[in-house]
Amino acid sequence: MTDPWVALEPGADPAEHMRMVRRAHETFTEVGTVPRPVRSVVADSWRRSVRAGVGPDGTARVELMDGDLGAYRAEHPLARVMPLFRELLGTFASDGEHLLAVCDAHGRLLWVEGHPATRAQAGRMNFVPGARWAETAVGTNAPGTAVALDRPVQVFAAEHFIRRVQPWTCAAAPVHDPRSGRVLGAVDITGGDGLAHPHSLGFVQAVARAAESHLALLAPDQPATDTAELTALGRDEAQFRTGGRRIRLSRRHSEIMVLLARHPEGLTGDELLCALYEDESVPPVTLRAELARLRRLLGPSLLASRPYRLTVPVESDVAVVERRLENGAITGAVTAYTGPLLPGSQAPSVVRLRRRLADGLRTALIARRDPDLLADWAHTPWGEDDIAVWRALSAVRPTAAIRARIAALESELAAPTAWSRPSGR
Repeated sequence: MTDPWVALEPGADPAEHMRMVRRAHETFTEVGTVPRPVRSVVADSWRRSVRAGVGPDGTARVELMDGDLGAYRAEHPLARVMPLFRELLGTFASDGEHLLAVCDAHGRLLWVEGHPATRAQAGRMNFVPGARWAETAVGTNAPGTAVALDRPVQVFAAEHFIRRVQPWTCAAAPVHDPRSGRVLGAVDITGGDGLAHPHSLGFVQAVARAAESHLALLAPDQPATDTAELTALGRDEAQFRTGGRRIRLSRRHSEIMVLLARHPEGLTGDELLCALYEDESVPPVTLRAELARLRRLLGPSLLASRPYRLTVPVESDVAVVERRLENGAITGAVTAYTGPLLPGSQAPSVVRLRRRLADGLRTALIARRDPDLLADWAHTPWGEDDIAVWRALSAVRPTAAIRARIAALESELAAPTAWSRPSGR
């Protein structure tokens, strides 16, 4: 039985096969029917490409540039295995006039290295660091389809959905976090006809497995720093991870942990009272009882008093978003922002931090004028009524649907509220 990831039947003429696939591509883009010569994995990908609105004459967009790209790459987990990728694939790519490429889980290319002339040629189709090669952006291609399907993929010449990519052949395999199993991205080898061989896919798949093994070896080094993790964006009950434990916090404990993570030097009881309670009459004993319960939950060694403080460094998702914003890594900040900070909290300090973080992101997005980033924000639960973002999106992508959404929001804003309507008497 032929491997479904290998394009050619034994003894098949590669040139003739590609001519058949090219004719099939033309038929598909004209009438929407995939003829038999096309592998099922490619046919399915072509259909997904059409549903995503990809056109056969499109091109990739560069989303990450300069400092934004550098800051995002520096923080990405795959940065730790780039030396391994270069050792295993670098010489192969340079000597064979191929390219080594690594993308993130969203299909954005982070590194593209290899033969200089091949890099220059690939640059003309925006196969460059920072460009988005997700399947939903540029159709069928090895790195984008590999992360979409979470399995190795080899794409031969005319099997690519976009015509300008059809002179190329590529093979890619996803790389997973060895602890959580989530897809971190993919490693890819891209070039000409020399890669049109099943061994290319086996090679890149072995490199991906080697990278996962290397990440697993590096993983024990991380707890040695005794850094805990706090996840509080987009959820009312934060999650705290430390020493292999995962603790779900109550709403009040979530607020306390957000504040203590933000103030590693500690906070006094009075400072915490003011930060947590709108009602100034709340007695200190109420807070002390909450802190006693939190200490029992965390363990006595993690929460100190006088002042109240955490005894281990804490990395929070809030801090990640703030750091990326400060570094100008807008795309990275938006990726890390999974929703408003503790959205149900009314604690004064949490409310201020929630507004400051969201406003900082919105301001950066509007100034950046990137239509994809603006659209991503506008279609989230927290951005669907954000008329300023919708107007900014309309300025760079003036579609009828966007204009209709703005009109609906303006109508809602102009409508009188129930308490302001005349009583009818």
